[in-house]
Amino acid sequence: MNSKNRYILIKLLVFEFTLLNLVLLTYLFFRLPEFSFSDPAFLSKMLPLTIIYNFTWLFIILYIRDKEFYFDSDHSYLKSILTSLFFFVGFVATLVILLKMRYFNRSSFIIPIFIFSFLNLVSHKYLLKYLKKISSNLYSNTLLIGSALESSKLIGFTKGMARYGYLLVGYLEDREERSPNVLDMNVFGNINDFSKVLSQHSIDEVFIAVSELEEKKIKELIKIADNFGVRVKLIPENPQLMAKRFKADTIGDFAVYKLRQSPLDGFNTTMVKSLFDFCFALLILIVLSPLYLLIGLLIVLDSKGPVLYMPYRKGESGKTFKCYKFRTMLVCDTPSNGTKSTAKNDPRITRVGKFLRKADLDELPQFFNVLKGEMSVIGPRPHRINLQNDFRKSVNDYMVRSYVRPGITGWAQVNGWRGPTITIEQKNERIKHDLWYIENWSFWLDIKIIFRTVFGRHHKKAF
Repeated sequence: MNSKNRYILIKLLVFEFTLLNLVLLTYLFFRLPEFSFSDPAFLSKMLPLTIIYNFTWLFIILYIRDKEFYFDSDHSYLKSILTSLFFFVGFVATLVILLKMRYFNRSSFIIPIFIFSFLNLVSHKYLLKYLKKISSNLYSNTLLIGSALESSKLIGFTKGMARYGYLLVGYLEDREERSPNVLDMNVFGNINDFSKVLSQHSIDEVFIAVSELEEKKIKELIKIADNFGVRVKLIPENPQLMAKRFKADTIGDFAVYKLRQSPLDGFNTTMVKSLFDFCFALLILIVLSPLYLLIGLLIVLDSKGPVLYMPYRKGESGKTFKCYKFRTMLVCDTPSNGTKSTAKNDPRITRVGKFLRKADLDELPQFFNVLKGEMSVIGPRPHRINLQNDFRKSVNDYMVRSYVRPGITGWAQVNGWRGPTITIEQKNERIKHDLWYIENWSFWLDIKIIFRTVFGRHHKKAF
């Protein structure tokens, strides 16, 4: 799941959880005479019930709910709502019985669920259409290559793409002569113009119909897309070109195979990682807030200048963002186009900055980037713009790392591949570790990396 899909999904989920809690509190307020926010005894009874509702709904979203529900404005909502309602009532009733919550009557448990389900059914479809209307940029801009497909199926395919958060902006012909424009859509040229189209247009993903293309040409297109950090999906007759990791989806009448499949592409894993990132970052910022204030004070007393240095970095899908760091130098590079790397015994580094760098405390403000959704706790480290351009020229598949959010620390860093990247070996090994992490992500791998970041020693070693 890319950043655009995730952003609109978060908006819809925030709406659902807000609606759920408002319905619960409003119902209890009017239904129970003893309801009072000022009564500690009543609030102590309310808290477990609120937790049960929210965690039950989170479980339903992750493991029960039809994921097309969140992107397809033409989806059959009734079936999804009824399925969710059935499990919601069952889970809540079971937990209420197991926890022996006898201080509310049964209607206090069940009726809010029915009210919430009805309001969700009525509002969700129109909310999604509204978000799509005002925020079309939140859908992935998609390019189709190969128009020599059956016209009727192709039209159904393009209509079905909205269910998955795609916006088809145009296509490239797979032949020199121009075929009829059955899609009433931009024809950017033929496949020989692929590189030029990616450089001139904002394209997030590419669908390649491979039935009439040679294997050599398909691999060439995939290589070009990887160089631009653009995801590729194949529409084959026979999946013989698949990599080791791929996943099949059905859009309209076509089977679509996703290349470079990562565990982080899944709905459940995306939710788990995003939820963990938010909670962990918020906890760190709260617990270490005195340390943040102390470091800020020491920086101000040690040298003139701002507390924070905010260089521009490249993130997920090539998006540029401000990366927050504690200032450690007297004179810093221009944030937007800095090119000068830190050298050994660099005279620009302040006394406080030397300590912060040695202890890796200068990276602590990046937890604010995590809360903003620009970074993750664990992931490939974000690079300067000029450094990214250098890597793209010297390391194959470098831009694949932009499929995920950059991290404060990562698999490459805990394995010793951190700091300057001067030699070809340093560059290749860092990217090799980053790509391994993307392909083998798990929640426990993130926990392992956090543990090794805090307590481990980062010796350089072979992968």
